[in-house]
Amino acid sequence: MVMKIYDVVSELKGVRLRLPVKQVLPDDAVISDYEAELGISFSDDYKFFVKEASDSIYNGKDALQLTVNRDSSRELASAVIDAREQGMPESWIPICEDNGNYYCLLEDGSIRYWSHDGLSAETWPNLASWIKNVWIDGE
Repeated sequence: MVMKIYDVVSELKGVRLRLPVKQVLPDDAVISDYEAELGISFSDDYKFFVKEASDSIYNGKDALQLTVNRDSSRELASAVIDAREQGMPESWIPICEDNGNYYCLLEDGSIRYWSHDGLSAETWPNLASWIKNVWIDGE
């Protein structure tokens, strides 16, 4: 069964923790700034996710943030720099930090777990599958 990003984002929004302070989600201008700064293009699925649910916290996971002021402790550009310094491939985009390791979005749309100790075999076919299987279901 092919999972759709719209469906799993809706499900994530239904189960996530309610935050005491509403987070500001990025708009198209902020996303474009990040793409230019990082020299990469985000997929449509990732753009949809960050605009709709990147403020979600659930099952001990939360996404890296795209912010106007670059002031989040989970800020994407900082994570990219740190991960690249540790050897993460340049074309990979970390989307979620996990104890110094990252779940990364690859150019083909798949998600791969990257560890600073070396490559992992853990992979998911797309962002929707990763959100459902890892984030929501905790597998």
